[in-house]
Amino acid sequence: MRDVSGALARQSLLVAGLCVVVDLGVFLIVGPSLDNWRVWLLVIVNVLAEAGLAAPPRFSGVVAIAHGVLLAVGPLVVPGTSRRTIDNAGVLIAGYRAGAWLRTGPAVMALAALMGGAVIHRFSAGGQVLLDWRLCVLDALTSGLLPWLVGRHTTARRAYIADVEQRRAETVLRAVAEERSAIARDLHDVISHHVSAIGMHAGAARLGLNGSNDSSGSDGSDAPVRRSLAAVESASRSAMADLRRLLNVLHRQGADVQRQPGLENLGELLDGLPARLVTYGKRRELPGSVDIALYRIAQEALTNALRHGNGDTIEVELGYHPDEVALSVTNTLAQQEKRNDEPRHGLAGIRQRVALYGGHLSYGPDGGTWRLRAAFPLEKSCP
Repeated sequence: MRDVSGALARQSLLVAGLCVVVDLGVFLIVGPSLDNWRVWLLVIVNVLAEAGLAAPPRFSGVVAIAHGVLLAVGPLVVPGTSRRTIDNAGVLIAGYRAGAWLRTGPAVMALAALMGGAVIHRFSAGGQVLLDWRLCVLDALTSGLLPWLVGRHTTARRAYIADVEQRRAETVLRAVAEERSAIARDLHDVISHHVSAIGMHAGAARLGLNGSNDSSGSDGSDAPVRRSLAAVESASRSAMADLRRLLNVLHRQGADVQRQPGLENLGELLDGLPARLVTYGKRRELPGSVDIALYRIAQEALTNALRHGNGDTIEVELGYHPDEVALSVTNTLAQQEKRNDEPRHGLAGIRQRVALYGGHLSYGPDGGTWRLRAAFPLEKSCP
């Protein structure tokens, strides 16, 4: 990125140097000879005043007053010095800087110093033509007011352009926010009600099966149906939780609406499921992306456990190690699932998440259980 302040400083140095060259060149060509120490003093003071044009903008008022004083005392130091031979370009630039950079009060003081210096210079130089009041007024307007007004106009124009751009940006942001709200309303109307209905009907059907078993003494042949209904309930709850977070993001509600669910939401994920969470090791602050990935892996593993397990308690372990964090999900397999170790689509997604962060994944049947373990490397914690 370009250094704007450095560019402004270099431009100020260039402007000050050109003013020194121009005014000093004019003085040497048409000014008095350099055989008097007063002439040398005037030249040195003039060069110093114009060098001040390279100073930071906050000194613009001081520099402008210095140029006004130089205009006023120049003819007194070197009698006969005309307006053309002393500080011509420097006065114009000093007036412009004072108008462009200073607040109203200091800018008006600098303008008064420049205009006053121009008038005093003409009276101090003497001569009938020079004392014409009309020329005094015109000189004050040319040397002081005109460059000062140009500076004020430039600043006002910049402020106006910045205000227009800001309003345009605010209009765009407002339009985006309205569109996000419209999308959120559509998502809520079209999706959330249907997902809620799916979960409610699945729960009602499962409870109906349990009630019929209690009354008829069923031998459990409908266990696969109950597992499927439990999986539908779990998936619908997860979908509703994710949908609410997305809707909050679209509505921009709350301070942390843009944060996706992580391990701190793991308890909500297990709520109502036949699962038990065990955490061991010293809890660590995880990178946000790893935290989210672990939550999504647990979500997918629980869904698979409900779909393919026999309904027993699912063991979820979260371990914090010095150089890694590991998540394992273990469930008892249903009889027909014991020999089926083919990778499924959900496992493919888990593999991709783990590989993205350079982690390690293992899964497969272990006797009558299925165990999945995902580990993500971390920077070693201090002892």
